[in-house]
Order: sequence, then C-alpha cells, then structure tokens
Amino acid sequence: MGKRVFIIHGWEGYPEEGWRPWLKQELEKRGYDVFVPAMPDTVTPLLDKWAPYLAKIVKTPDENTYFVGHSLGCITILRYLEALKEDQKVGGAVLVAGFAHDLEYDGYKGELSSFFRTLVDWERIKKHCHKFVAIHSDDDPWVQVKHNKIFKEKLKAVSKIMHQMKHFSGDDGINELPIALESVLKISR
Repeated sequence: MGKRVFIIHGWEGYPEEGWRPWLKQELEKRGYDVFVPAMPDTVTPLLDKWAPYLAKIVKTPDENTYFVGHSLGCITILRYLEALKEDQKVGGAVLVAGFAHDLEYDGYKGELSSFFRTLVDWERIKKHCHKFVAIHSDDDPWVQVKHNKIFKEKLKAVSKIMHQMKHFSGDDGINELPIALESVLKISR
C-alpha cells in the first residue's frame, strides 16, 4: 500500500471548503492516496462520533499513514492516536489551527467540550506518532497562537507561525495552503 493522507476538517467544516480540495489535488499529483471524509454532525460535533468515524475510515493504520487536521480535526486526530493499539504507528500529522483544550473566546459556550472530558495523553500519542508539524496564525480569532507552543512542548512538533492567515478557512480567503503541502511532503520522506 502507498502513502495515505487523511485530511480532517473542523467544526462546521466540510471536505470541499477552503484549502482542502487544493491540498488533496496537490498530494494526488505526487502519488499519495488522499481521503477527505465528511465528518458526522459538524454543527454539533461529539468526540464519541468523530474519533470512531475516523478509525472506521482509516481502517488499518501504518507508518505510511499521515494526517492533516484543521481546527477541531486536530484534536480528533490526537484522540484517534490515543486510542490506537500498542503496536500501531502512523507516519505523522500536520495540525493546522489546532488546540488541545477547550476553547476560550467570548461567546463560546463549550460546544466542543466532549473532546476534552479527559486530559490529552501526550505520551501515549507520541508512542504512535513521532512526527508532528503545528501551524498557527498570529491573528487567529478562535485559536490563539499559544496552542502552537503547547504542541511544540508536548509533541516536539515543528512549529510554524504564519502571519495574517486568521483561522486558515475558506471564509478567510485561504484556498491554498502551501505550508501544509510542504509539511506533509517533509514528514513523509
């Protein structure tokens, strides 16, 4: 089996939004098998639906399996990695505008709290994946750049801080994301 990449959208996201179609096409041009699933119940996402759905899509992970997450897709990937069997490993993960604890912005009512009922088990995650890239923007209104530092510290992620990319969504005018492509290519060499 060749190299597989799973691109996981965020809260209220969908496969055709923003930079996901572009990244899928660019990776496929380079011979990757790319999957961009529509995650369930994106308006009211729940961890107990998202993580099992991702596991069902991936089937059997191996070291040629890579992930790219956007926003809520990142914690979904991390929770998926936590749940892998002891002997299962994946090749790497690129985390775009990701966060590892519940959000903290005005007007947020804890809609994503099911993803954070337990603390993230960083050591368990690192047993299953050794390569991480964390990409954040210095002007993201939803996910503060401090989350990049958390991923760098806890996962030894390569840190990428972008300027004026907001939340990296199509609504922000981000329809291509070369840093995500470069990151996948680098971790999958």
